[in-house]
Amino acid sequence: MRILLVVHDNGMTVSYIPLGTAYIAAVLKKAGHQVSIYSQDCGHYPEEHLTNYLNENHFDMVGLSVIGGYYQYRKLLRISEAINACRDRPFYVLGGHGPAPEPEFFLRKTRADAIVIGEGELTVLELLEAIGSPAQLAKVKGIAWRNGEQVTVNERRPLIADIDAIPFPAYELFPMEYYRLMREARVESADLTMTMLSGRGCTFECNFCYRLDEGFRARSSECILDEIRLLQRDYGITYITFFDELLMSSMKRTVELCEAILDSGLKFKWWCNGRLNYAKPKVLELMKRAGCVFINYGIEAMDDQILKNMNKALTTDIVIRGVEATLAAGISPGLNIIFGNIGENRETLNKGVEFLLKYSDGSQLRTIRPVTPYPGSPLYYYAIKKGLLRDCEDFYEHKHVNSDLVSVNFTHMSDEELHQALFEANSRLIQNYYQIQMKRVKQQAHDLYIGHNVNFRGFRQS
Repeated sequence: MRILLVVHDNGMTVSYIPLGTAYIAAVLKKAGHQVSIYSQDCGHYPEEHLTNYLNENHFDMVGLSVIGGYYQYRKLLRISEAINACRDRPFYVLGGHGPAPEPEFFLRKTRADAIVIGEGELTVLELLEAIGSPAQLAKVKGIAWRNGEQVTVNERRPLIADIDAIPFPAYELFPMEYYRLMREARVESADLTMTMLSGRGCTFECNFCYRLDEGFRARSSECILDEIRLLQRDYGITYITFFDELLMSSMKRTVELCEAILDSGLKFKWWCNGRLNYAKPKVLELMKRAGCVFINYGIEAMDDQILKNMNKALTTDIVIRGVEATLAAGISPGLNIIFGNIGENRETLNKGVEFLLKYSDGSQLRTIRPVTPYPGSPLYYYAIKKGLLRDCEDFYEHKHVNSDLVSVNFTHMSDEELHQALFEANSRLIQNYYQIQMKRVKQQAHDLYIGHNVNFRGFRQS
């Protein structure tokens, strides 16, 4: 079959490669299907361009994957209109964390034919064989599908046990020259970056997380290193972004991977999403030697009761010890704080601000966003139970209009008071960040003019 996978434009100058789509492309290609990628993110095409493209080219299936979010939702609606407007419309399939928790709503809203719920590598192959037959569609695990106005949600598909068996993403089908220009924390101008996964899932259950798959499955170190060898050989990659939810799933796993990197002799910089429970000095020192330059931590709050309310399995003492150990190891920490969860107030917000002011090394501009109860998260169902939210349509059509504005208010503050508090908090953080940058640039000027630094190559804003 001929299949078109659409990568939506997220409005960024440079985007991350859509790994989920790239994995689906790989299994489809391996199965003998003809796969094309429509890179709206790279070309910044208007939606009418997609309609014309579909009119000029025949495809049996068109697929689109999106995560949850106000921008992604509205973009999904516009792309769906473009697909539905073409003359010979292909079978239309949605995937990703966005539609999966509430498939009935998304099928009716987009007029798509099916939604893949959960991992799609096995599901999409069976789905293709069932196109055109409601009786066969009813047998495909891991999908929701539409027959006219009737929506059916099938049984969930078990998770793929051996994720090493999944083929590498079909990098060759994507504009890699574009994706490898993504700039990351502590990246050098000449670095070429690429995103990849070291595993799937997470062992923790934070109340605002909307992923559906339980548990964590790690890729083997050997499989990860083989993929990095391919990326270095074919695309000159020098910086890896491990974009999965939690590379640091345990100290044992983190140590094993770092030792494998060192033993391999491969040289590259990398960052990952980490867990402060496992941010111990010896582990961090090993990560540093293996090339880690940045660890993104989900801290979320600096109040023990709020952390408990979030089900974070963290305490403020653990956070402080882990961040201090990360800085001591020479690794930049990404410090994520959100505000507005159950029980929060100005005092808990201020604790987060003071923490960021004390420990930020200026490697990134960090601001505080309001917590968002995305469909599928425990917080979403709590909001519905408490009458703060009606349903998925209420969330996407009325409440979630921007990620930096409150969608559902779980505090005792008014929305206006909450936004005023965020304005004051983020004003302090923004000012602090640019003061750090100014100090660095002035030091560059001192080194140039007073120290006669002949290696200086101009004042640049990156």
